[in-house]
Amino acid sequence: MKINNPRSRFQISIKNSDRVLEVGGGNNPHPRSNVVVDKYVDDNTHRADNLKVLKTQQFIHADGESLPFKDREFDYVICCHVLEHVPHPDLFISEQTRVAPRGYLETPSLLGEYLAPKESHRWLIMDIDDKIILYDKEKLGFKVSHDFGQLFLKYLPSNSLGFKLLLRSHPQIMTMNYQWKDNIDYLINPEDEHYLRFFTRPWEKDTANYLLKQRSMSGELKEAFTGTLAIMKDVFRHKVLKKQ
Repeated sequence: MKINNPRSRFQISIKNSDRVLEVGGGNNPHPRSNVVVDKYVDDNTHRADNLKVLKTQQFIHADGESLPFKDREFDYVICCHVLEHVPHPDLFISEQTRVAPRGYLETPSLLGEYLAPKESHRWLIMDIDDKIILYDKEKLGFKVSHDFGQLFLKYLPSNSLGFKLLLRSHPQIMTMNYQWKDNIDYLINPEDEHYLRFFTRPWEKDTANYLLKQRSMSGELKEAFTGTLAIMKDVFRHKVLKKQ
């Protein structure tokens, strides 16, 4: 079941004693991961740069749809920006819940995919009603007229304080951040109009309110304050501690 929507992969519920697996660490593995799995060793088609493994981590070459681990061998599993690539998301998700009782999944949101489309991404993904909803791009005839990835993934996050605050006060804008326990509720290509409309129809005000959960003014101020603190912590981590 879903626990919450963390603001980022650095605000997830991992205990100091937890043994942590990361599936698809790619070029940016989580520093807390003990074991990192990746399907592609020399192929960067599905990632931004060469494979990276930290000195404290064990690397295992394996497919996320068939992990070489025993049931509940880990306490927590992290998977960031991998689910949208896989051919069989049902098998992939099943393996996540088999090897660990808790975990974190992160993918591009629907808006994130429109702004920064990637040919290697097979699925459009959203968290709706605490379920992960996946639609095959080809099935929906997904098309974009322009790729704004450099602007929204690199320039604004590096140069705009306002954009940084937007991402932290509404973390589901560009990504789907989903922390779970015991199992993951998901639907693949559901024909139910309730879900399909979010992917195929223009978003009206009621759609935004439904997905973003409209907040009071005091709630907005609280989120702005919390987001500002998060930005300050990130700056301290990157500039002072020299961490990811």
